[in-house]
Amino acid sequence: MPTFLHQRPLHGTLSDPYPLSPRQSSSSQRQISLFSRTGLIALLSLLLILGVILPWTGTPSIFSATKHASLAKWKQYTLPQAVAFVAKNKTVIVCAVSQPYLPFLSNWLISISRQKHQDKVLVIAEDYATLYNVNERWPGHAVLVPPAPDSQSAHKFGSQGFFNFTSRRPRHLLHILELGYNVMYNDVDMVWLGDPFRYLEGNHDVYFTDDMAAVKPLDHSHDLPPPGKKGRTYICSCMIFMRPTDGAKLVMKKWIEELKAQPWSKTKKANDQPAFNWALNKTAGQVDLYLLPQVAFPTGGLYFKNQTWVQETKGKHVIIHNNYITGFEKKIKRFRDYSLWLVDDHAKIYLFALVNLSKKPDVNLYE
Repeated sequence: MPTFLHQRPLHGTLSDPYPLSPRQSSSSQRQISLFSRTGLIALLSLLLILGVILPWTGTPSIFSATKHASLAKWKQYTLPQAVAFVAKNKTVIVCAVSQPYLPFLSNWLISISRQKHQDKVLVIAEDYATLYNVNERWPGHAVLVPPAPDSQSAHKFGSQGFFNFTSRRPRHLLHILELGYNVMYNDVDMVWLGDPFRYLEGNHDVYFTDDMAAVKPLDHSHDLPPPGKKGRTYICSCMIFMRPTDGAKLVMKKWIEELKAQPWSKTKKANDQPAFNWALNKTAGQVDLYLLPQVAFPTGGLYFKNQTWVQETKGKHVIIHNNYITGFEKKIKRFRDYSLWLVDDHAKIYLFALVNLSKKPDVNLYE
């Protein structure tokens, strides 16, 4: 996880209850500011010793007992508690992540932080390693809803583990809706280039994006598209926004029903998206649905494969989805090819700041 995950600010001042005696020399009374060049170098040296050298020397950590106790409490952390903690204006942004996807989580979060919405993010961890990893660095922003699926197979597209992983999604979202919150769901192989909340016009129940790569007119209809060859639509289940209405809850309940009716098997390697589309199609007359503009929320099959369209619509893209491709390395390479793998740039910023501390005493790592 990246170090950019900021905790909520702590307020208060630190004072020294044991001031230096007047009899001490003036040189010993000289204070070193934490924000001065010397103070920052000293702090970074201490962090280097504690975080790098001691673990390799086998020296037992004096903080280990406290750390284990702190991590253990997150097992008792519930979804209602987590949602109440992170929500802003009764709204949360949710993703579901297992440990193999942590690099993508970092990339997604960096992009969200640039739009100033990171404080309302809740990571639904699908294994305990992810739960502890996130909460150790960003307390309260991850929760695990038991039972945890098998993390070893959850990242293999088309596997039963992947189906089990994704099929939990509507239950999580329904629970959040029943708690009375607006919820935006994203897959973490997405990057925010703008603020999606500006596009949530009106007071519709469910907002979603089309997964088809065919170019639509800029003024296309916001109604649910007509069914395709398989008798259903091709709406993406990876970017959804819902208000806590009866209509949105109905769609989630129907999604759960459809997943039960279409279980995974070796001959039919199902995933959650067809069931989501059947749920939309079967409830369309009862629910207020809204198709988000394609130009702002393009599928990967359009954005990464139609550069003419990308150039013609430059500056209008809001969330880019790295789909229509499978495999971690392939997704990362494509993000890098399109300058959307932000993890590298973020690491360079911090490295530059550290390297130049001795040259630029005014560098402020807390900005």
